Formats: sequence, C-alpha cells, structure tokens
Amino acid sequence: MIVALEEHYFDADWNNHFDPVHHTAKPANPLIKRMEDLGAVRIKEMDEAGIDLQVISHGPPGAQGLRGDAAVAWTAAANDRLYAAIKLHPTRFAGFASLPTDDPDAAANELQRAVEQLGFKGGILHSLTQGPFLDDKRYWPIFARAAALDVPLYIHPADPLPAVVKAYYGDYAKTHPMFIRAAWGFTFEAGTQAMRLVLSGVFEAYPGLKLILGHLGETIPYALARIDEALSRDTPMKNFREVFTSHFYVTTSGFFSDPALQCCIQELGLDRIMFSVDWPFASNVKGVEWLKKTPLSDADREKLASGNAKRLLKL
Repeated sequence: MIVALEEHYFDADWNNHFDPVHHTAKPANPLIKRMEDLGAVRIKEMDEAGIDLQVISHGPPGAQGLRGDAAVAWTAAANDRLYAAIKLHPTRFAGFASLPTDDPDAAANELQRAVEQLGFKGGILHSLTQGPFLDDKRYWPIFARAAALDVPLYIHPADPLPAVVKAYYGDYAKTHPMFIRAAWGFTFEAGTQAMRLVLSGVFEAYPGLKLILGHLGETIPYALARIDEALSRDTPMKNFREVFTSHFYVTTSGFFSDPALQCCIQELGLDRIMFSVDWPFASNVKGVEWLKKTPLSDADREKLASGNAKRLLKL
C-alpha cells in the first residue's frame, strides 16, 4: 500500500470568495483547477502512479490567510466540504483539517471537531506570514489540543515575510520566483518555524505533541549535528537533537533524493519518515518510481510507503 500525506487541494468556494483573480473571464489556471478537483482527476492521477490513499490538505496560505470572523466560518465550511468529498471516496482519501489561527481557541475547537466528528487525521498549519511565528504562546492552545487528541499537526511553508523577501532575495524573487518558494524560501521559512518551536518549550509543556515537516525536514536533518552542538555551547538549549527527534516526523514531499533520504534515516530513524508527493506541484509517477527504486529493504520500504503513516495517523 502507498499512502501520500502532503497532497494539496484548493476549496473552490473559498477561492471564488477570497481569491477572485483566478476566477475571471480569462482562461482558468489549470493547476488551480486540478487542485479544486476532489474526484475523478485526482483519483486518475493516483491510479496512474499506484497511490492508494491521499491525505488531503488545503494549499497555502489556507486558513492562515484569513482574519476575523471569516477565518472561523470559512474554515469550518471548507472542512465540511472536504469531509463530504472524503465520504464519497473513503478508501482513497483522508484529510488534515484547516485551522483558523487568527482565533487560536476557535482553531483548537475546530481541530477537535474535525478529528472527533469528521474523522480527520490531524491539522495543517501554513507558516503565518502575516502574523507572529508559530511558537508565540497565543497559538499554544492549538498545540495543547493536538496533544490531547493524539493527532499530529503538519507544519507547511508559505511565502516568507515581505521584508525577508526584500532583504534576502531582492530582484531574484521576480526573475526566479521559486527562489523564495520551493527552491529555498519555503525551506528557510518552515525550518525556522520548526527550530523556534523546539526552542520555545512547547514540547516540554505538551510532551505528547507530534509535528510533521515536509521536504525531508526542511534541511534540519542535514544540519542537525551542527545545530545541536552550537546551541549547547552557551545557551540553555542543551538537547535540541533529543527534542527534535522525539517530536518531529518528516515526509519525502517533493524531494525524491537517495542521499537526502539516507541522511534522514541516519539522523532521525526510518520510523519517522513517511512517503509524500506534494501533488500537484510534484509528480505522482516520479515520486512512486523513486520510492520503488530507492535502496531499502522490503520491510523498510513498506514502512516508508505506508506503515509509518498508518501508525502515526491511525489509518
């Protein structure tokens, strides 16, 4: 069995209301239209690659782009619509809940509703590019509820802050747009979020909290030894490695590399790594072809393909 768990969609009603740019008289963006599909197109592409189950989540910025009462109301409605799609294909789809972080208490309640009433497997948080970092204590009710429910939260990147784009990327943000996104900016953004969470003490407060990073851990596994050693020199953080490797899981989303996978295995252990594609931004077929060829034992390949996800998400 092959499970993929960083697989995106766009809620069509949400986009029509909040992002009318893509829904004008001009030709529709084909990528947007594919992401809005929660039926035949998605399943056809899964079947072509041999993917059995997608755990679906809203693409960035998702609920993190909404403010005020709209955030709460529209997030609940979008989760209900995703639930309806999952009910039509219960053996092919599962879901991560969108969460209205502008109201953290409401977000915690929505996570509980989505898990207990809709059967979702956890929640997704896109980097808060228009607000504080995720380690801010205003968001800790969300982490507390996730720990209490024993479900993971997926920490997904979004565009860096405008000031960061200007200072670090400059004109390259226009000439090479992926520089601020998948090529580097996303990694910098989500990796910083993850490191700040480790430093914040949130895992000491909620020992059962489990988080997922895509893209093979946003380079943290590669740098883990240096991060751990450097932070232990003259700061209170004496156990970064221990905390990170006890609370974070990573996926292969959009990162089909044998050397990078082997690095993650050596630093985190295979039991904390799960297959993902990052559909539709990456190819289902290429992802599965790599999964089948990467040098692993049959038992380890099964863990990567679905076993670890089944255990973590209670599939």
